[in-house]
Amino acid sequence: MKEVNAALDSLEDKDAIDAAVAASEGIARLEAVRFRALAQLNRHREGASNVVQEVAFALSVVDSYAAGLVSTAAALTTRLPRTLRLLDRGQVGGYGAMKVATATAWLSDDDARAVDAVLEDRLPDKNSDQIRKAANHAAMMADRDGARKRMERHRAGRRLTIRQGETGVASIEVEDGPVEKVAAAYTRIDREARALKTGGETRTLDQLRADIALDLLLGGHGGKSERSEVFLYMDLNTYLGVNEDPAELAGHGHIPASLARHIASGPDTVLRRIITDPLSGQVLDLGRDRYRPTAGLGEFVRVRDRECRRPGCHRPAQACDLDHSVPWQHGGHTADTELVDLCRRDHRLKDEPGWIYRLASDGTLTITTPTGQSYDSTPPPLHEPAPRNHRSERSPKSGNGRITAPDMVAEIRLWPG
Repeated sequence: MKEVNAALDSLEDKDAIDAAVAASEGIARLEAVRFRALAQLNRHREGASNVVQEVAFALSVVDSYAAGLVSTAAALTTRLPRTLRLLDRGQVGGYGAMKVATATAWLSDDDARAVDAVLEDRLPDKNSDQIRKAANHAAMMADRDGARKRMERHRAGRRLTIRQGETGVASIEVEDGPVEKVAAAYTRIDREARALKTGGETRTLDQLRADIALDLLLGGHGGKSERSEVFLYMDLNTYLGVNEDPAELAGHGHIPASLARHIASGPDTVLRRIITDPLSGQVLDLGRDRYRPTAGLGEFVRVRDRECRRPGCHRPAQACDLDHSVPWQHGGHTADTELVDLCRRDHRLKDEPGWIYRLASDGTLTITTPTGQSYDSTPPPLHEPAPRNHRSERSPKSGNGRITAPDMVAEIRLWPG
């Protein structure tokens, strides 16, 4: 590999481009191999929905992308053989092939093959957006009445999604909303933003539009505010400004200390002490001194887990189901040692044939897939585990023999709006 890198370092511009093109062609051929392998797995499982989750585990990708890979693999090996051959020749990449599969998913097998034939000479050397437009046009021409029905299904499939971004930011999107309503909503937001853009306003129009949209969603502009809840975990010393250690916002990830303190200073924020084991950082107990009475065991498990416990799923625990690792009717107990947070989809996955969930006494959840692959999920510690020789006068043994660290962590609940 060192020799290859050394050779690349000496390339002139044209040769560097040629090397990049050759690498891309090789990657496309490997993607063709991956699609065929996934199609074979899907055939063996007879198209079972949980194949997507197993692929997500094995390839370390998010579920939505795994679903796209599996559906594209099935289409390429049955309905789109010419597009698959373009992959074999390195003339189309895997992402472009996924665009073709998506554009033709609603067609009959015969129409999909006809579109595949039409596109064979149109796809090489095109980027993914050009491929998407060409494939959509060819699909609509193949079945014009079906295109109308597809539009109706898309509008019926509207939904609201959240995408976590870089540190301290996220995006919310109404997907597949009726175009006339989306356009009208944007016009209203834009009009209000421009009305606020006076001489003393320092925010840009883009910032104003975003602020107005969020205010409307949270019940602002004269409407009754609905209380919403997020969990922010931060070290007490960070909250006090003694250090600048990052805090963690459940479902999003780590945020800078300055942003955490800004959120924690809100008028509706509730602080509560969490007692942790200094050797592991795991939650042992929740302090009772807080604004609202504790909800008991369920709240403890949600605070401990923070998010859905299936590796790769980041749905906040507040939006998850509390599930028994051992079914109650099979001898399970309603205790923190046998309860985990699983989102509704992963809760259902647990009951699929061949999926095995085991919860160890230390909170580690081991998920075994139908092919025998195992993946572990452990509740994240609230702070870095202390060395084994750690001793502290502020961390006495509690009455039940557990080592605790009072006042180590603060939990913040925020009710925006």
